[in-house]
Amino acid sequence: MSFDGPERVLVLITSLNRGGAETMAMNYYRHFDRNIIQYDFLVNREEIGAYEEEIQSLGGRIYRMCPMYPQYFHRYKKEFRAFLREHPEYRIIHSNLEERSYFPLKIAAEENVPVRISHAHNEYRTHDLKTPFRDYFRHHLRPYITDGFACSTEAGIWLYGEDAMRTGKIKIVQNAIDPKLYCFNPIERDSLRTKLKLTDRFVVGNVGRLAEQKNQRFLLDVFLELHKKRSDTFLLLVGEGELRDSLIAYAVELGISNDIAFVGSVPNVWDYLQAMDCFVFPSLYEGLGMSLIEAQATGLPCVASSAVPTEADITGNVKILPLTLSAQKWAEAILDLNVEKRSSNRSLLKSKHFDIEDEAKKLQAFYLKSIER
Repeated sequence: MSFDGPERVLVLITSLNRGGAETMAMNYYRHFDRNIIQYDFLVNREEIGAYEEEIQSLGGRIYRMCPMYPQYFHRYKKEFRAFLREHPEYRIIHSNLEERSYFPLKIAAEENVPVRISHAHNEYRTHDLKTPFRDYFRHHLRPYITDGFACSTEAGIWLYGEDAMRTGKIKIVQNAIDPKLYCFNPIERDSLRTKLKLTDRFVVGNVGRLAEQKNQRFLLDVFLELHKKRSDTFLLLVGEGELRDSLIAYAVELGISNDIAFVGSVPNVWDYLQAMDCFVFPSLYEGLGMSLIEAQATGLPCVASSAVPTEADITGNVKILPLTLSAQKWAEAILDLNVEKRSSNRSLLKSKHFDIEDEAKKLQAFYLKSIER
């Protein structure tokens, strides 16, 4: 079967807001030759995501399906099979649904879709009621994929197992960024700090979804200890999420709310990184930690938890701390950072394969080769 126009890749993703997997997909999508490769998206949310208008302007299509909750599993399988039969043009499916990729990729295999890619974005270290289901789905996913992607070795081991990583069957696809956007710019830095009235403040920053995984509640404890030692500190929290209200309430309870800005979700994260003096990333678990890469790209000194994969330290300017250390010890580590010397890391990003222009070409070539295969 042949089709005119670009090869249309069906991207499976939960939503199209500014999360890590969504941002990664958009970074690649923007840098493809869209006469050759075009992304279309199948999401599991009714809400209109932040990236949807841009996707449509780039020629992408957006489809919706029911949520992937247990009570909808039977309906999802039925709807997804019907979708594939209605859309035989999709010869490549790229699923970002982690272990839940089991459902669509099993059906895609049964419907003879030739290229079925799953993509690991996280390494789950926490144990909760979802853990037995996650374990079942990730082990049963493996026979139905033709290709496995991962953002880091740790994320790949979690989804595919150590044997698959050792044998080289899994491809590391970097969470690449556009270095031009993240070049350190002292003029932009001064401009935003003036706008935010932070010219005389020591600005600590964090970028991420306001969710348990990102551990911003602990960050507030750290900031309280930091503020006791240095009264000119200010905390910028960039991101949106389900814990926003509870984090605001906790900041009020700690008496530090006047020295914190909950910025929300913004399209120009790089500008806020310019305005920071250091970046703190105390996540409970990460597949890689895309915002940590972005922070290093702007030359920020960073402190991150030991739950973040070692591959995320691309500059050697990341201080790794265990979460078992007290908030006071974390505050002391922040004060020990060298925040005076700062420069861009564009050539380093390129050498470490985080330059999106290079990596998008590689992924585009991979898609085309996978069809020929």
